[in-house]
Amino acid sequence: MSALDATQAALAAEHAAVYGYGVVGGRIGTERRAEATAAYEAHRARREVLRRAVRDLGGAPAAAAAAYALPFRVTDPAGAVRLAAVLEDRVAGVYSDLVRATEGPARREAAAALKEAAVRAVRWRGGDVTFPGLAERA
Repeated sequence: MSALDATQAALAAEHAAVYGYGVVGGRIGTERRAEATAAYEAHRARREVLRRAVRDLGGAPAAAAAAYALPFRVTDPAGAVRLAAVLEDRVAGVYSDLVRATEGPARREAAAALKEAAVRAVRWRGGDVTFPGLAERA
């Protein structure tokens, strides 16, 4: 995968995460609302960084879709927490690809984003995975 393709994929994942956190924010309990808001803002910031990175690589940043399919219906705070963990796992996966596809400062930035997503996933889930970003890989 080229650096541009991996960066576009990470941008698409961030678009989806921002959308997903909109759903999380609408269903999350008050005790975790600040955490959801912080994650939402972190993904918005990463999205902006990736838009610039795509342009720097000579590409046109992919636009966000009007809506995204969620992996399951979210009807309560427990479902919102589960969705937040899934969103972070998905983002970690694309950042894992971006780490492999880049080098230098771009690789360090991708690794930092992977770490942030993995830490947020652990906080949401209450447990970790052995290799963040690689959990669904064969």
